[in-house]
Amino acid sequence: MPLREPSTGTGRRAKAVAVAAVVTVLAAVGTAGSSLLGGGGTAEEGAGASPGPRASASASASASASPSPTPRAGAAEQPTIPGWKVVVNPEFGTAFDVPPDWDVKDPAALYGFQDSTIDPDVPANWDKFIVLASGFASLRDEWCVPDIDTSGRVKGTELAGAGTKGAKGAPDTDRLALNQAAAWVYGGYTQPDKKSIISDRTAKPYTTKSGVKGSVAWARSKNAPRKNRCSSEGKAVAFGFRNSAGGYVAWVLYGAAGVRDELPDSTVMRILGTVRLHGTPKKG
Repeated sequence: MPLREPSTGTGRRAKAVAVAAVVTVLAAVGTAGSSLLGGGGTAEEGAGASPGPRASASASASASASPSPTPRAGAAEQPTIPGWKVVVNPEFGTAFDVPPDWDVKDPAALYGFQDSTIDPDVPANWDKFIVLASGFASLRDEWCVPDIDTSGRVKGTELAGAGTKGAKGAPDTDRLALNQAAAWVYGGYTQPDKKSIISDRTAKPYTTKSGVKGSVAWARSKNAPRKNRCSSEGKAVAFGFRNSAGGYVAWVLYGAAGVRDELPDSTVMRILGTVRLHGTPKKG
């Protein structure tokens, strides 16, 4: 049951462990995309690495600028799809909507996947995370709860998650989308195996409902390693674009694949269509 902000004590470590299996917790990175496909921004560039007051961190990577106009003040707080919830990322100046059954997290908290080779009892460290994002929302945090491991930790797993990260140094939106889609599938479902990742060869141009232009790419796993009863195949879609400050930003949604409750691709694309610019980003 990943997705928890860091805190002190064994409680934090227990949550962080649940992380390694599927989504994780708090902090900032993103190099996996670069190592898998080459280029696309490093970890520190992807999300800021300066801890906030509650041991979470504010994203601090470059966001992205798009030709679409900056929304009116307060406009993005209202969902573009009636009945849905708004997920805002003030660090990168973006927003998107999720269905009502999703859980919207603190926009300043970072979520991602921890390197599975790291001892979960070692205190959280920014370098221990493969991918991270902020402005995050998750679907069914307790979708699957496997047996307690030998250390007495309960590893809960969410069904899906989505968030935004910066990507300073990305060469273009195509490479950014391709890198991030593969990185999140690797971090959440296949690590340490990279051969089970099936990625789009090329990204496709995409424009959201609000007019934000960029590139979209998918990645999926096939025959991913099974570590416990909650292990499953995974999928991720990434949208690379620029925010109003001109910085590169990636919006990513990942989820379990090949399971009865799998989030349909049609719903994934509907969520993606709501991605928009929001306010003035703190980083560009």
